[in-house]
Amino acid sequence: MKTYTPKAHEIEAKWWVVDAAGKPLGRIASQVAQLLRGKHKPMYTPHLDTGDYVVVLNAAQVELTGRKADQKVYFRHSGYVGGNKEIPFRRMIETHPERVVELAVKGMLPKNALGRRMRRKLKVYAGGEHPHESQQPEPLEL
Repeated sequence: MKTYTPKAHEIEAKWWVVDAAGKPLGRIASQVAQLLRGKHKPMYTPHLDTGDYVVVLNAAQVELTGRKADQKVYFRHSGYVGGNKEIPFRRMIETHPERVVELAVKGMLPKNALGRRMRRKLKVYAGGEHPHESQQPEPLEL
């Protein structure tokens, strides 16, 4: 028996809308990462992008459990000597709430070209409005 591999024309991507208001960041990120990878589909193949598009709304209202809201710190580096930047979660959620969800999902996707292609299917918005109505996304309850 041969292993089935889906062809490019057989892969259909659906659109999903997820409301992140009042939900834990990690739970949302793990569910969204599964949708982006396509693990919920029977034709899932690790080396192909079989995932769906996901629109995350109300990213500014996402929550963290325990004391993580006070302790979580995001790091980045400018590339220069001593160029380490630390941004606490509270400041990041005020200034760039979309980035909080994007970084959480990014950590759960593959670290290669396929993972970068999957990340392009993620659309995150701080508020409750999005410009993707013409794609007719279906609401997803997490």
